[in-house]
Amino acid sequence: MNVAAKSTLGSRRQPEESRAAILKAAVREFANEGIAGARTDAISAAAKVNKALLYYYFKDKEALYGAVLDQVFGSLKKNVYKALSDELPPPERILAYAGAHFDYIASNPLYPKIVQAEMMRAGRGKTVHFERIVTQYFRPIFTVVAETLRQGIARREFRNVDPANFIPSMIALIVFHFNSAPVMQMMTGIDPMSPKSLAMRRAAVLDFIRAALFTHPEGNVEDKQKARVSRGGSR
Repeated sequence: MNVAAKSTLGSRRQPEESRAAILKAAVREFANEGIAGARTDAISAAAKVNKALLYYYFKDKEALYGAVLDQVFGSLKKNVYKALSDELPPPERILAYAGAHFDYIASNPLYPKIVQAEMMRAGRGKTVHFERIVTQYFRPIFTVVAETLRQGIARREFRNVDPANFIPSMIALIVFHFNSAPVMQMMTGIDPMSPKSLAMRRAAVLDFIRAALFTHPEGNVEDKQKARVSRGGSR
């Protein structure tokens, strides 16, 4: 960043950069302290903006927390929709979705803490955001994944599973690695967040989904994808 940019980041002359800096700092503060313990003083200091500017963009801490939730879940929806919208057969589409979901969390390791905290707040009836989060983000993703499962079942590529039960199980399989990382590191002495560990866990997640869902799990989806690309490239 040049000198001029540094001198104006804490003002309204760089609204996009200032807002992004506040949100980035807020993600870390809410992930580490929760909404009750998070301090706007700490967020504004980490973002290198004055507190008045923070309140210019977000009227209070609750509004800032809501914006963080929108960033977390909005970006997830955007990423997994790319995988789900591809013109792929249901088996490849499901694995593409699971891989995209895993990669998104791996790239944003603070997000699971925020999601878990919001789920707990919702369970206590203390959140004003959860209905909006479900309507805008959870339900649309669930609907598309459920339809993909139904298509695969109709084509006899998937076992006859109940989407309302299978989807939460699949998401738990994807997310649990990140929530349990500190415990797993203590038990195994291996860093679960290292590139090698993440690659191994990602492969294990996809293999588990394949074994649990596919009617012919021995079929190698990756080989089929490579073959399709090869055929397309030879035309």
